[in-house]
Formats: sequence, C-alpha cells, structure tokens
Amino acid sequence: MTQLHPEVRTPDAPTADGTAAGDGALALDLAAVEERLGAFFDARISAASAYDPSYRRLWESARDAAEGGKRIRPRFVLLAYRGLGGAERDVACTAAMAYELLHTAFLLHDDVIDGDTVRRGRPNTAGEFAADAVARGASSHRARRWGESGAILAGDLLLHAAATVLARADTDEWTRERLLDILDHSVFVTAAGELADVALSERLGDDAPALEDVLAMTEHKTAAYSVSGPLMTGALLAGGGEDVLASLAEYGRLVGIAFQLGDDLLGVFGAEDVTGKSIVSDLRQGKETSLIAYARGTARWEEVAPSLGRGDLAPHEAGRLASVLEECGARRFVERLLADHVDRAVALLDSPSIPPALAEPLADVARSCIGRIV
Repeated sequence: MTQLHPEVRTPDAPTADGTAAGDGALALDLAAVEERLGAFFDARISAASAYDPSYRRLWESARDAAEGGKRIRPRFVLLAYRGLGGAERDVACTAAMAYELLHTAFLLHDDVIDGDTVRRGRPNTAGEFAADAVARGASSHRARRWGESGAILAGDLLLHAAATVLARADTDEWTRERLLDILDHSVFVTAAGELADVALSERLGDDAPALEDVLAMTEHKTAAYSVSGPLMTGALLAGGGEDVLASLAEYGRLVGIAFQLGDDLLGVFGAEDVTGKSIVSDLRQGKETSLIAYARGTARWEEVAPSLGRGDLAPHEAGRLASVLEECGARRFVERLLADHVDRAVALLDSPSIPPALAEPLADVARSCIGRIV
C-alpha cells in the first residue's frame, strides 16, 4: 500500500496560516480569538457550577472539544477580512469565534451520528460521559445513552452560542442581518449534507447512489460552513461587494469538496498515527464516499461489497480493501477529481475584485489539499 507523504496536512491545517507568510496581524487576530474562546468557556463553566456537577463537567468537556484544532474556520474569516483591508480586530474576531463554536457543535453531533467515542486521539464528550457512567456501575446501554445525551446537549448549546455571539457583533443592523443569514445558510446546508450522508450510508434509497449524489452530499456537508460561510463573513465585514462574495462562495464550494475528497482518501489510505483519522471507521460504517461510489462501477466491486459496513471489520481486512480500492482505480480517480477542484478554485481567484493579499493565501490553501497522500 502506498505510504503517507511525510509532510501530510489534514483538512484543518492549510498552508496559509498567516504566520508562515509573515502576517503578524493575522497571528495576533488568532491569538485574540483564542482568548475570547477561553473567556467564553470560563464564564459558562463558572455559571454551570450553580447546577448539577455533571452540567459543569459538560461545559468542561465542550471546552476540551474546542481545543486542539487548527482553527481553519476562524482563519478563513480573518484571511478574508484582512485580505480585503479590514482593520477592526474586535468585530472580525467575534465572527471568527462564532464559526469555531459552530464547528465544535458539529463535531459533537457528528460523533454521535457516527457512533464515535474518540476524537483527536482522546475520548470525546460521548466517550468521556459513557466511561464515567460505566465507572459508576451503569450498564453499557445506559452508559452509551448518557454519553450520547451529553454530546447532543453540548452541541446544542454551542450551536446556539454561535448564533448568539454573531448576533452581538459590534456592527450595523444591515450587516448583522447579513451575517446571520450567512450563518443560517451554513447550518441549513450542512444539516442537509449530514442527513444525506446517513441516508447513503444506511442504504435508505432504492438504488445504489450515483457518484453525483455522493459529491453533492460532500459539498453540502463541508463547504458551506467550513469555507464559504467564513470567507463571506470576513469579506462582508471588510466591505466586500457582491461580486467578491459570489466568487468566495464558489471558491469555498470547490475547496470544501476538495477538503472532503482528501478526507475520503485519508480515511482509507492514511496513517492513523500521523493524521489522527481512523482508517477503519469509514469502512466499518459503510460510508458512501467518493472512493466507494467509483468502485461500485468496477469489476472489483464484489470484493468490496461483502466487507463494507461490517462493524467488526479488522484493520488487516481494511488494508485489503484499501488495496482493492487502489487497484480498481478508485484512488487515482478521486485524486484527479480533487486536483480538478483545486485548479478551478485557484482560477477563480484571478479576478480584479480579489486583491493579491487575499488571492495568494487562498491559492495556497487550495493547493494544500493536494499531496497529503502520495
């Protein structure tokens, strides 16, 4: 099996992090976002202490869930804002914080949907609460319900907090309404993508899903809230016109798909100790990824179908499936599809309405989707 590139980057680690390009303003902005997140969670944990001890622990677990990421969504907000000449740190950092809270909320809910109890190499909220219940003598069934209930509630709280934070941004009423519209659209589309993901994985349709269906699910699940929404938010706060917003929305759509295609590849061909992403989880869950959609139309599909979705799939069996997916051409197809989306995204940035200060780092971000596995 082909080895992981030593310089692999996860979807949450684009090359254009600002500091590498010597952008001190962006580095300070990101530090300010971290301070705001810390203050937010400190205040909520303190307030939760007036209730049941489990509620305080829930907020502590939500805080832990927000730690350790690369802050890709805040980076996009701030890149667009600074790249278009924005100079007021306070409002931009407020919006950036809102998207990080939104991201954490989706992670918490996504883990429940997927039945995962580990995130970034440590127990997630569902796993932590379930383990605590077992330690207190609960059955495995009751412990799982306790863990999932905690994760759902924590996600709900952060989802609400994201909208509240953005609604309190220090800007005019028209801009605030537009910001909330962008956030609302991001949540709306992402939920559609998540539901489609579950429907495809559970084989709820009458026919086998076509590649077009899988790509549409991929777009909806990732692009709106991870890339398009944050970029449009930063651009709007900086005074960007409708032409800029439209270009960034399309760029975000393309790059969001590229990120997810890269995730599909890492979910089968990656190295867990490097990426932190399981190479068994997607196959055990029977996820309808771009790799699986392509393989279904090849002569090797019968070697994949019996094992796909098996909850007891062993790592060595996952390795065998990875070999089949490579040999049937699925891997090469997805890598080419990813590269095509990146090329189209970069081409969109060649516009007079998008200044080099924004176009250059965004081009780097798009290109960082390629080469994560070679």
